[in-house]
Amino acid sequence: MRAAALTATVDVLFESGFDTLSIREIAKRAGVHVSSIYRRWGTKAELVSDALASRMGLEVPTPDTGSLREDLLTLLRAAAAFISTPLGENLVRMALRRDLPDSDTARDRFWTDRFTRGSVILDRAEARGELRPGIDRFLTLETLVGPLYLRLLLTREPLNETIIENVVDLMLTGIAAEHPWSAAHAPSPGPCGPQALGAILSQRSILAPADDATEAFPRGDSGMD
Repeated sequence: MRAAALTATVDVLFESGFDTLSIREIAKRAGVHVSSIYRRWGTKAELVSDALASRMGLEVPTPDTGSLREDLLTLLRAAAAFISTPLGENLVRMALRRDLPDSDTARDRFWTDRFTRGSVILDRAEARGELRPGIDRFLTLETLVGPLYLRLLLTREPLNETIIENVVDLMLTGIAAEHPWSAAHAPSPGPCGPQALGAILSQRSILAPADDATEAFPRGDSGMD
């Protein structure tokens, strides 16, 4: 029942948008009673939040390649591919709206779910010795996916393999422990390029070296915990 309802919700949402989303139509397509949907989710916002989290989990699964760099590349490629589709872009734009009932609660629940899933990648990497201890999981993931949404929503620049690799390698400049592949995959140098920015970030906040972690500048709550 849950899977059918969530699939129907995404389909109807894409066709009609949130404002005219019909629970009756969702129930009809899912083959369930309207009362069953309300009993399980309570509100339309809760249903939509669950549906979006479920679809993102399918479209952007949590990889486990055995390598931090490959995991981050795989994750970012999948995210870029999905938000570049008409469905993915529409869902992102809908998530930006602040005039929807219970939108803040639903949005927080959605991103907490996504970042919790993504944090598993960093947990595994730290256990393998690839990640500096004490790295803020949610902030790292926010920084990782941020360029995708900037390009999708603001600059409209392409989400191609080059930008994906550059973003991942810039992140690794700051968060990775010493590793044989670090130098091989380091971004090209430049006066304001990724290496220069990585050097700056390595002295700040979450990117401080492990032995200087207590001296890192304090950071406020990310809002995602």
